[in-house]
Amino acid sequence: MWSEIGKINMTDKPTYLGLLNAVALAESHAHEYLSAWAEVTTDPDVRAVLTTIAAREGEHGMSFAKRINELGFELREDEDPNHGKKMDMARSDRSDLEKLEALGLLQFRTEDSPDIFDGMFRDHSIDIRTGELLGRYIAEERDTLRRLTACRDALACRPATSSPPTEPSPALEDKIDALTRAVDELRQIVCAQAMPTGGP
Repeated sequence: MWSEIGKINMTDKPTYLGLLNAVALAESHAHEYLSAWAEVTTDPDVRAVLTTIAAREGEHGMSFAKRINELGFELREDEDPNHGKKMDMARSDRSDLEKLEALGLLQFRTEDSPDIFDGMFRDHSIDIRTGELLGRYIAEERDTLRRLTACRDALACRPATSSPPTEPSPALEDKIDALTRAVDELRQIVCAQAMPTGGP
């Protein structure tokens, strides 16, 4: 009798299947635009952070899709209308700080207050293997938010710099020419003064 009570009927649709599907899709999309951003950033520190996080997101997407399959179901694709915009932003020439803010990567950051992940275990029917997967996912997502926050703070503290001009401006060229003429004239004067003068 007790053995029958403890069994999980895998033919019944789990109440948390929608959660697994949503996480799988969101993480797979994040992997795509974070990878695209990592490819174009010129900052090695930012690239290191993005590469680590993108790898996590990709693994999460595949792991949750795999778990859905193990439960006897298939991942249901749901097109994200904002994914194309995020990809365009990630590939753009906007600054890393602008991208971080525009992509909303810190929207779930709450410091030590309750966050979006706290409610994921309210469903007490979650099986052990899914619970293990969710636990690791939550811990890594919170670490990701800490890494992105540190990255944002470091970028925000940097002074704004403008790219140096690739060619001298006309005004600068005029000043250089005038300075060159003045140096030549001064050299000629010094040379003339140094020449001995012959007497009668």
